[in-house]
Amino acid sequence: MSANRRSQTITAGDARSPNRAMLRAVGFTDADFAKPIVGIANGHSTMNPCNAGLGPLAERAAVAIKAAGGMPQMFGFPTVTDGISMGTEGMKFSLVSREVIADAIETSVQSQWMDGVLCVGGCDKNMPGSMIALARMNVPGIFCYGGTIKPGCWKGEDLTIVSTFEAVGAKSAGKMSDEDFDGIERNACPSFGACGGMYTANTMSSSFEALGMSLLGASQIANPDPAMGDAVSRAAEVLVRAVEANLRPRDIISRESIENAVAVVMATGGSTNAVLHYLAIAHAAGVEWSLDDFERVRQRTPVLCDLKPSGRFVAVDLHRAGGVPQVLKILLEAGLVHGDCMTITGRTLAEELAEVPAQPRADQEVIRPIDRPMYEQGHLAILRGNLAPAGAVAKITGLKNPQITGPARVFDSEDDAMAAILDDRIQAGDVLVIRYEGPKGGPGMREMLAPTSAIIGKGLGESVGFITDGRFSGGTWGMVVGHVAPEAAVGGPIALLREGDMVTIDARSQKIEVALSDAELAERRMAWEPPAPRHTRGVLGKFARLVSCASEGAVTDPTRQG
Repeated sequence: MSANRRSQTITAGDARSPNRAMLRAVGFTDADFAKPIVGIANGHSTMNPCNAGLGPLAERAAVAIKAAGGMPQMFGFPTVTDGISMGTEGMKFSLVSREVIADAIETSVQSQWMDGVLCVGGCDKNMPGSMIALARMNVPGIFCYGGTIKPGCWKGEDLTIVSTFEAVGAKSAGKMSDEDFDGIERNACPSFGACGGMYTANTMSSSFEALGMSLLGASQIANPDPAMGDAVSRAAEVLVRAVEANLRPRDIISRESIENAVAVVMATGGSTNAVLHYLAIAHAAGVEWSLDDFERVRQRTPVLCDLKPSGRFVAVDLHRAGGVPQVLKILLEAGLVHGDCMTITGRTLAEELAEVPAQPRADQEVIRPIDRPMYEQGHLAILRGNLAPAGAVAKITGLKNPQITGPARVFDSEDDAMAAILDDRIQAGDVLVIRYEGPKGGPGMREMLAPTSAIIGKGLGESVGFITDGRFSGGTWGMVVGHVAPEAAVGGPIALLREGDMVTIDARSQKIEVALSDAELAERRMAWEPPAPRHTRGVLGKFARLVSCASEGAVTDPTRQG
């Protein structure tokens, strides 16, 4: 396939051909038909602050593409706002939207035979959805993050959207006044931009720099800052050069570059969702990658950054401290990333980092030197045991003791569990279990930020365990284990738990177990009956029928069903 695949089609043959005629109607002139056609996949939406600032950035990209010798064509893709849908039925559409976004971009680019595509996104699923599409199509492409939100402030404390969720638990526990509750809600989101901690949006945007599919230094700029538009313009110019050179995503996305991306996720204390999304990105790119690979990278990579949700600082602080390039340079000097990986600029990662200092600046506290990390090993541990034979993901930063054994408090939906938390029916020492919220069972694998934040707000973050076949928000911290596989809806062992069973979560030994014999589990399995699907039609019904196991990335085009 040539670099200018579509432009060659429309310059060939009769000048009165229908495709030329239709493109004239949207601004093409005779000279433009010989230029590479570069799509701009625009996630702009006024439904949320994460995406409401994307429109001007997409316009900047269009101007820059044209100036660089390409012909821009703008199209949109949908978005789900996790912070708004969290704790509701709407959250079931969040992970589904990752697949819808990937399908929408693939459909637009391939149907119009575009030569390249620049994706502009701002919310959690915009990023993996875009990257899955780029990897599938293997058309020259780049991802441009829409920027992070600036931190809110109330009574001298920095706020993020997670502050509002934790306030619910604190207010319910009688630990917060009406004045503070209202003040936090009114001040948590002061600008456009994605959620400000090292939550899922900033995790994925940061890791895309390491992956080589975004420009270095662009992932933690605040959306309102002029530098954000400048970064998108530079990315557009780089993409046109990549189209000319026929530099494609699968020339960049490799097993080694995914290792680099995951190393940055670990070093920055990123979201558990990165595990799910990189399994899916690897699948789309045809790269062999498994849960065991995350654990391998975790064990050798220290946490270098003191970032929310378990740390002190937010994304704009990371940017001011040197950003992802500084983190990458520290890891490169320590031999923890592959410097020979290609990037979208046509230069290797080591070449891109050549001018970055080897050590973090002494006048900041966000990024630690390699000999003084926050934690010696990464924070996203892969657990296995008789409750999760196919694996589960634990987030263990910020915990004094990443181990608990306690009685299971079992709920078959997030809604029932949330009611129990707010009614003070969950006590220190309990292990909260929320099941039938997995990819198929939910369907859609809802995030559990509302219940985890309520637990934190009630002061139980260190003393209550929490396991689910659903997901956790990037804003979650505590003794939490998600992505339990196989999920309850397909008869995974989590479906066999009963109230009071003694459950152990042990991140140190990487185990998640229930104190039951194999014989008892087998007997319970014989008595178990699968529940009726919650959705059989529409997008949720389709997703439930197609989706793979969480341990395979919860993709809808699996090579085998999980």
